Amino acid sequence: MMESAQRGKYAIGYFESWNLESLQGVIDAAEAMRAPVIIGFNGEFLSQRAGAGPSDLALYGALGKAAAAQASVPCGFIFNECAEDTWVEQAITAGFNLVMPADPAATLADYRRRVVRLAALAHSNGVAIEAEIDELPSGGGEHHGGSASDPEVAADFVASTGVDLLAVSVGNEHIKLDGRAPLDLVRLEALRRRVPVPLVLHGGTGIDDASLREAIGLGVLKVNYGTYIKQRYLEAVRPVLSSTEANPHAIVGGPSENDIMVVGRRVVRDAVLERIEILGCCGKA
Repeated sequence: MMESAQRGKYAIGYFESWNLESLQGVIDAAEAMRAPVIIGFNGEFLSQRAGAGPSDLALYGALGKAAAAQASVPCGFIFNECAEDTWVEQAITAGFNLVMPADPAATLADYRRRVVRLAALAHSNGVAIEAEIDELPSGGGEHHGGSASDPEVAADFVASTGVDLLAVSVGNEHIKLDGRAPLDLVRLEALRRRVPVPLVLHGGTGIDDASLREAIGLGVLKVNYGTYIKQRYLEAVRPVLSSTEANPHAIVGGPSENDIMVVGRRVVRDAVLERIEILGCCGKA
C-alpha cells in the first residue's frame, strides 16, 4: 500500500475505530470513494482500560482482520500507539499487519533498544512496524509542549532499528480539539531528504488543508485521524441517548434507523468522507 501511494503521490488515511460500528463506518466511506484505507485501534486506550489484558487483542485482531478481508478496497490494519511491549507483541500475532510501539516517557536509548527487538519480531511474522522518536504537542486537557523531529536523529534511528514507517513531529498536534494549524514544511522537507522510509503525520484532525496538501507533495504517505471522528460521533449519539423512548430495543440493538449503533456507523462514515478526499487516495483502490 505504501509503495502504491509513493508511486501515485498520495497518502493513505488511518481513521481510528473503537468498536464494530466505527470500523464498519470507516470501511463504508473508503468503499464509497474507492480508496485504500488503514483501519485499526489505539493501543494506549485499549491497554489502559480497567480490567484490560493483552489477551483482549485476540478479539480485536479477529474483528479487524475479518472486516479487512470482507472489504472491497485494500485495508491495512494497525495496532496504534502503545507503550506496553507485551501488548505490541500480542498484536503482532493477533492479526494486525502494522504495529506501533510509542512511549514518550522512555529515553531515546531505551526506546531504540525496544524497537529493535519489536521490529525483528514483527518482521519475522510478516508485520510492518511504525515508530516515532519525538513527542507531539498534545491537547485534550493534558497539554504537552512536544518536541520537533531532528532530521539527523531520525535518519540514525531508522537506520539502526529497521522500522518501516516513521511518525514525525513538524507542528502537528495530538487531540487538537479546536481549529487547524499549518505544519513546519521546511523541517518536513529536511526529514524527507534524510529519512528513507515513509513519513507519517499523527494528529491529522488539527492540520490545515493547504499545509496537508503540501506535506503529501513532500512525500508524507500516511495521515492519522481520530479526534474529530469521535467529536462527530458524540454530537450525533448524544441526542439519541437523551430520547424519552421507553422501549430500549428502539434505541440499542434494534432495527430502527435511530438505533445508536446505526447512527454511530453512519456518522463515522460521514466523518471519514469529510477528510479522505484531500489525501488524494480516492479512486486508487
